[in-house]
Amino acid sequence: MSTPSPAPRAGVVVAVLSGAGITASLMQALIVPLIPELPTLLHTSAANASWAITATLLAAAVATPVVGRLGDLYGKRRMLLLSLGLLIAGSVVAALADTLVPMLAGRALQGASMGIIPLGISVMRDVLPAERLGASIALMSASLGIGGALGLPAAAAVAQTADWHVLFWGSAALGALVTVLVVFLVPESETRVGGRFDVVGAVGLSAGLVALLLPVSKGGDWGWGSASTLGLFAASVVLLVLWGVWELRTPSPLVDLRATARRQVLVTNLATVMVGLAMFAMMLVPVQLLQLPEETGFGLGLSMVAAGLWLAPTGLVMMFVSPLSARLSAARGPKVSLLAGTLVMAVGYLMAFALTGSAWGVLLFTSVVSAGVALAYAAMPALIMGAVPRSETAVANGLNTLMRSIGTSTSSAVVGVVLAHQTTALVTPAGTVTLPSETGFHTTFAFGAGAALLAALVVLAIPGRGPRTDEASAGPAADRLPAVVADARASGE
Repeated sequence: MSTPSPAPRAGVVVAVLSGAGITASLMQALIVPLIPELPTLLHTSAANASWAITATLLAAAVATPVVGRLGDLYGKRRMLLLSLGLLIAGSVVAALADTLVPMLAGRALQGASMGIIPLGISVMRDVLPAERLGASIALMSASLGIGGALGLPAAAAVAQTADWHVLFWGSAALGALVTVLVVFLVPESETRVGGRFDVVGAVGLSAGLVALLLPVSKGGDWGWGSASTLGLFAASVVLLVLWGVWELRTPSPLVDLRATARRQVLVTNLATVMVGLAMFAMMLVPVQLLQLPEETGFGLGLSMVAAGLWLAPTGLVMMFVSPLSARLSAARGPKVSLLAGTLVMAVGYLMAFALTGSAWGVLLFTSVVSAGVALAYAAMPALIMGAVPRSETAVANGLNTLMRSIGTSTSSAVVGVVLAHQTTALVTPAGTVTLPSETGFHTTFAFGAGAALLAALVVLAIPGRGPRTDEASAGPAADRLPAVVADARASGE
């Protein structure tokens, strides 16, 4: 009997891991249709209900770099299965919830599963043939946006036609299916790093991130000049500085800060924050434009389901563009792909000023922005992996994913402030309603375009051309990476 070709096996691994990434990112969109009704559903105030979103954000930020390090130490597939287990458990807890506390617990567990995406990228680097890596990693990286775009209309349809608990039972079933597929179809990586898990570093980083992201998320409710907001920001600075000192002195750090200080890694992570800033403006504004009443003069009056369906093609755009980004990275280097992505995003936001008058126009500019996001997201892992040893792939990608979260969280806060302060009044039979104004939306578009252009300037500071995607990820071990990667590392140190 002839030995089967590895190509089909590789294709199956890519499909399963990408499906796992899309499933994890679905958790972010899952609750969006419920936001206006959450206070009633959970028998609490609007301010308390908003913690259902904040809990997911904080858990994802803490878990991603920690799970990445555990993957490098004890096995990436093992940690991938653990993350999927957290996703299933969180979905079941939320499905059984009718009050705030269990909902927060379930949403936190769902957020802790976001390490699936950097873990999946790292598994791909270790188990796939070099010729399959570029497109595969690009798709896995872009799954963060794909899941959100495809999940919104599905979640809206379920929320409007069935009991809201069905959303979480469905996510639990999807997580269980993906888990079975990973168990039987995804091999474990044999790459390990020596040392022990840095418990002090994990606690310190977690405390610093919570102190940073909590006021970013809740500052609008607490007041940006309040003692709570300013005190937490100050505490985050102190905690993260102390954490950095510890990491530089401990023999087995959670994050190798000397490696992340290499120019290629450092600048790529800075660009990632800016891309996150630019991207999230697109996620917040179009769905509101499509749903605002026509009486405003600029709203399009669609239902949540219809709005979601108009935006769903953006996920397909990302799926189509991500392999094109891989080809561009292979030919010209991932730095070029990242730069192209930031510029395409800026063009999309500038187009938005003239295209908000129809659903087709909204679809067009959001598709252009989504294409830019896919180009950018697909290039980031290649740049990171071209500058770190294979044994640190998972934690390095986890840190890069964390940079995305910091960017999107900050963007959410900024856009929230803009839309809250630039409003218009609409008189209805039930009374006067305050809604975001057209000026507020235009300000948000300008913010998105500016963040994308600033990201492009940051990308220009990445050293050299950057290694090609296939070169950056090939080789059986870190010390046998091709010379082009070694050169890239040297230039970034």
